[in-house]
Amino acid sequence: MTWVETASDTFTARHDTRDGADAQRVLAQLEHARDRLDERFPYGVGELDVVLHGTGAQLTAAQPWLTVQRALTEPAGRRYLVGWTTSRELHVLAPRLLAHRASNVEGSLEMLMLAPSALLARRYLGANHPGLPPPFGPRRFTRYLRWAWLVEGAAQWFSGQARHVRPAVARRLHEGKAPSFPPSRRDAALLGGTVFDLLAREEGEHACVRLACGPHPDGAAQALVRAFDGRALRHSEAAWRTHLARLAEPGEPPRRRRG
Repeated sequence: MTWVETASDTFTARHDTRDGADAQRVLAQLEHARDRLDERFPYGVGELDVVLHGTGAQLTAAQPWLTVQRALTEPAGRRYLVGWTTSRELHVLAPRLLAHRASNVEGSLEMLMLAPSALLARRYLGANHPGLPPPFGPRRFTRYLRWAWLVEGAAQWFSGQARHVRPAVARRLHEGKAPSFPPSRRDAALLGGTVFDLLAREEGEHACVRLACGPHPDGAAQALVRAFDGRALRHSEAAWRTHLARLAEPGEPPRRRRG
């Protein structure tokens, strides 16, 4: 494969020659996402490289932690694990491969095409939440697993993926036992964004930023109590389960933002 580079104002993409036009679209998406994330998070992330991988094997060879993440994720969410974030690079499948991974259900293609923005949001989270990766290593990866619902949920919500998750949520609710609250690491990649979606509906966007940035020294339960304005965890869990059921119904209306 012949690698070439395409640059924008703050990103440089490395990609196969056949992906030149797609690389330009990815960079435009990322520049737009950066503008929105810079407005919301206290700390930015500087210039980044983007690697558009032409095969799935190439991606997993470059970022082996992704293989571990997939193994620890429920089947309904694995389809959307298509990239990885390091301190200086975003690694993601090329858009032609993202399109190939999409299912026939509404929203699947849209979620996958927003994967670069979700990876960028993960990088902002790492820059603003003490102790969360990147960079990755055994200790930080263990911490990531403990807070996967927050990392993946923030990435999904701030990238706009959460607007398209309804059909995938419906599938998950019909598979296996009921999900835990907050979502377990196996459900984080799919259901994490629904926690932030509910929080945005009830407390506004600023509450989502506060939850994403932490720190949360008292653990997830207390973090969610504070996020939902002191409401007991069991009541927020009940509201979340109602929210999931509503998302799983056809015709869920678009989310209204506050804050």
